[in-house]
Amino acid sequence: MPNVFDTLKERGFIAQCTNEDELRKLFDEKQVTFYIGFDPTADSLHAGHFIALMAMAHMQKAGHRPICLVGGGTGTIGDPSGRTDMRKMMTDEIIEHNCECFKRQIARFIDFSDGKAIMVNNGNWLRKLNYIEFLREVGAEFTVNRMLAAEAYKQRWEKGLTFLEFNYMVMQGYDFLELYRRYGCQLEMGGDDQWSNIIAGVELCRRKLQAPVYGLTNKLLTKSDGKKMGKTAGGALWLDAEKTSPYEFYQYWRNVDDADVEKCLALLTFLPMDEVRRLGAMKDQQANEAKAVLAYEVTKIVHGEEEAKKAKQSAEALFGGSGNASDMPTVKAAPGQKLLDALVSGGVFASKGEGKRLIQQNGLALNDVKVSDIDYMLQEADFQDGAAIVKKGKKKYYKLVR
Repeated sequence: MPNVFDTLKERGFIAQCTNEDELRKLFDEKQVTFYIGFDPTADSLHAGHFIALMAMAHMQKAGHRPICLVGGGTGTIGDPSGRTDMRKMMTDEIIEHNCECFKRQIARFIDFSDGKAIMVNNGNWLRKLNYIEFLREVGAEFTVNRMLAAEAYKQRWEKGLTFLEFNYMVMQGYDFLELYRRYGCQLEMGGDDQWSNIIAGVELCRRKLQAPVYGLTNKLLTKSDGKKMGKTAGGALWLDAEKTSPYEFYQYWRNVDDADVEKCLALLTFLPMDEVRRLGAMKDQQANEAKAVLAYEVTKIVHGEEEAKKAKQSAEALFGGSGNASDMPTVKAAPGQKLLDALVSGGVFASKGEGKRLIQQNGLALNDVKVSDIDYMLQEADFQDGAAIVKKGKKKYYKLVR
């Protein structure tokens, strides 16, 4: 079996690593226990988490042991990384609910049977800490000037960084120390925006315990133009079928830019790299075949084979093939309601202004008829067999239901 470091590198996961040669050697010598943390900022994981879950899955397939750490403790503060403002404070009940949702979702990607993986909540130790003891044991190992050099804090310095958030790095570093003590965890993984926090944990473990530990970050899920991938008209691309339907999820990947297809196939599917490169080399009309494979494979991993097949059939029905269009994302609407109002409230458009612009550009159709009136009022006749079909742009479809 190839070294998992080489697998991750070939597929494009690795962004930064504390000591590549030592870590590769460690992977060859033993089963490595590693962890990735997930703060419960919502009741579902999203596309940005998916790349971390795939990295974790590759690690487990290579024989290493994952620790999935849900942030019942760190979630009470909120990571300032990548934020221009302070995160909204959540109640303990919301944090606990979100943690439980995360646990159920992660179990679809990682095998927890027979101790092959561990699910842990850092609230089990962070919430029990004595503040003064924690400052003396852990706080003394962190220098303020070093912390302020971290990118996450520099971005917030001018707008204001609360003392609450300033503690986040210390708490994440302490997680690594605790996981090493409890489970022999030697590696922390995460997105590249977590590099400063991961380094803090590595250095803390080495100072306090002289522990041989490492940090590794994966590349963030971005488009070829550098913008984050995974945003839809209704917000984030969620892994929960109740928040983003399997059809809408499928369509997102079916419509990615040609330049992003090979990267997404490598990062977000288990297809062999020879097949990834073959599909990635397809151009023009042939690229649609590669996108269909990408959409099907990613949807199969997240929602299961049956839902992936249904989403594919629905897409084919809409693009001239045969199948059932019942799995399109639905929007509540009614005769007598303005079409634009229904589409805004249903998340199809982020604002009325966006909808008006698309209508003026002839980019919106209702039951295959172009909508030209921005004040169009839905009619009884629009709801054929109880539903109406809206086409937004060239490729996105929605079903209006009463």
